[in-house]
Amino acid sequence: MHILISTDIEGIAGVFHSEQTRAGNNEYEQARRWMAAEANAAALAVLDYAPNYQVTVNDSHGHFRNMNPDSFDPRVQLIQGKPRYLSMASGVELAPDALFMIGYHAKSKSRGILAHTINGFAFSRIWLNDLELGEAGLYAALAGEFNVPVAIASGDDCFIAETQLLLPHVTFIETKQAQGQFSGVSLTPKAACDKIYSTVHQFMQNNPSLPLFQLVAPITCQLQTQTPALADLFAQWPIVERVSGDMIQFNADGVQSAIRIINCFSAMSFMLR
Repeated sequence: MHILISTDIEGIAGVFHSEQTRAGNNEYEQARRWMAAEANAAALAVLDYAPNYQVTVNDSHGHFRNMNPDSFDPRVQLIQGKPRYLSMASGVELAPDALFMIGYHAKSKSRGILAHTINGFAFSRIWLNDLELGEAGLYAALAGEFNVPVAIASGDDCFIAETQLLLPHVTFIETKQAQGQFSGVSLTPKAACDKIYSTVHQFMQNNPSLPLFQLVAPITCQLQTQTPALADLFAQWPIVERVSGDMIQFNADGVQSAIRIINCFSAMSFMLR
C-alpha cells in the first residue's frame, strides 16, 4: 500500500500570519519545522501500523522547498521543488492508494486563517464546471482524475466546514479555530502532531472504503482575478475569454489541464507584482 501526503503550511498549528509562510525570517524557520513535524506524524502513523507500506510526502507550499528532509523518518520519500506539472498533487501519478492533505486552509474570500486559493495576489475565486473550489477541492478533483481518493485532511475549522461539503467521506483533523484571517486558537505543535498521529493510526486500522471526487470532463474554468490588470494579462492567452473586468473563462479537456493552466497564470502574475 502506498500513501501520498500533500503538505501545506497555512493550516499547520501555530501558523497565523503571512510572515510565517515566507522564507527569509525566523518565524518562517520555526513554522517550516512545525510543517515537517505534522507531515512526519502522519507518515509515522502509517509506518507504525504497517512498516512495509510506502509513504511519499509532497512539499506543497510556495516554492515547494520548505521541509528539511532530515526531519523525516528515513523510510519516507519526499517530492520537492518546482515547476512540476501536478503541483500540490504531485505523486498521484505514482498510483498511491490514498491522498492525505496536511496543513491545508480555507479558500479565498472565506474567513479562515490565511485563506486564499493558490495565489492570493492573483486569484479571487475559481470555479470548475460551476463549482467553486479552494485548493483542497481542486487537488482532490485532480487526484480523482488519477483514481486516487482523499482520505485525511487537517487544518482550521473554516477549512473543515467548507471541505466537508465536497468530501464528506474524508476524516478531518482540526488543528486550530479561526477568529479572523490572522488570528485564532491553536493546538500546540506537539498536541497537533499527537492528534494527527492518533487519527491516522485509527484510520489505518479501520481501513474504510473511500469514494473518488471526480468532475466530468470537459472542464469549464471561470476565474475571478484580484484586479482587472491581472485579467488583462491572463486574457492574452488565445484560449481565454474575457467575461468581465475581473473575470475570465477557458475550457480544458480535464482537471489536470485546467490546473496546469491556472498555475501558469499564477506564474505570469509575478510580472505585475
